[in-house]
Amino acid sequence: MAQQTQPPARNLTYRLLDTIGLAIVTGQYETQPFPTEAQLAQTHGVSRSVTREAVKMLTAKGLLSARPRQGTVVRPAETWNLFDTDVLRWMLERTFSVDLLRQFSQLRIAIEPEAAALAAQFGGAADLRQIDAGLDRMIAADREADDPLDADIAFHIAILKASRNPFYGQFRDVVATALRTSIRFTNRIKGRNASITDHAAVRDAIVARDPVAARAAMRHLIGDVIELIDRVEGTDGSPTG
Repeated sequence: MAQQTQPPARNLTYRLLDTIGLAIVTGQYETQPFPTEAQLAQTHGVSRSVTREAVKMLTAKGLLSARPRQGTVVRPAETWNLFDTDVLRWMLERTFSVDLLRQFSQLRIAIEPEAAALAAQFGGAADLRQIDAGLDRMIAADREADDPLDADIAFHIAILKASRNPFYGQFRDVVATALRTSIRFTNRIKGRNASITDHAAVRDAIVARDPVAARAAMRHLIGDVIELIDRVEGTDGSPTG
């Protein structure tokens, strides 16, 4: 008989982290107190050390806090670390929110046009090749030869990297998460993939070393998403799906 092995403690910790984090963000503890570490360990069948580590990680993400004589409590949503990709992912598990999609797009329009302008100024030859590769993938996706979502994200991430600014580069995961949400929404509403022409305009301006045109082209691209959100919300208040 083969001997069963237990999953590594690290895997158990991340599994518990994901379960509890999602429960917090989706409001499962809004009307009940947060369990003690002993209760969590018993409920999920893990050790106290695993539970303690998961709670510590959730505290670092801004979801929990420990108070004297009150135990561990769920913190208000405004204290959550929204730049943490786990928190973003859990938020997207909630009921779809047009407001959240708009907020994602507002964040993108504050970041990506400037990244495009910087890419036009400082991007190297290898950076430009990556932007080209992203656009080529989008063109291939239009022929159903690539995944349209992954191709679009690759294009935008390449521009963030091409900015040669490490602070913009740090937004990579946040922008990717925002894009996964907005692209699914806009493609479903428009009934087609993202505009190759609009993306090519951004690429062309960067290649031409024209930061003003690159900034404007990216603002136009993301602005179309915000206009679409407003238009859909103005009809029935939510996207159909």
